[in-house]
Amino acid sequence: MSLKDRLLEDMKSAMKDRQTLRKNAISMTRAAILQVEKDKRVELDDQGVIEIIAKEVKQRRDSIPEFERGNRQDIVDDLKEEINVLMEYLPRQLSESEIMEMVDQTASEVGANSMKDMGKIMSKIMPKVRGRADGSIVSKLVKQYLQTL
Repeated sequence: MSLKDRLLEDMKSAMKDRQTLRKNAISMTRAAILQVEKDKRVELDDQGVIEIIAKEVKQRRDSIPEFERGNRQDIVDDLKEEINVLMEYLPRQLSESEIMEMVDQTASEVGANSMKDMGKIMSKIMPKVRGRADGSIVSKLVKQYLQTL
């Protein structure tokens, strides 16, 4: 079963079980997938769907601090629950130590020896971790690595 089919089935199940938050999270994600397919006139495969889901998770994570500053704990809790729902569809996330190993390996491959080489490392490593790690975490670890050189 493709990831899009699984999302559809899970949305139907959430509707039957009256799980409003779960249904809304899946529905919004499906809408984002359909919008990309419509805009680019392509049929997304599972990897493309994973990228959209990762983007949806990132948007929710990025909006949490704003709602915390506005004392909207109810919305923060809903966003965290939506993130948990969407994480079920993403591959296992890489730990910081696994990302650091990849950074070390990639830096060796490109011959990185200063902060100027950050772009080279990021362009090589991001396709390897897409959907399995947040880009901001990868960027932070690449910076840490390059600062120790």
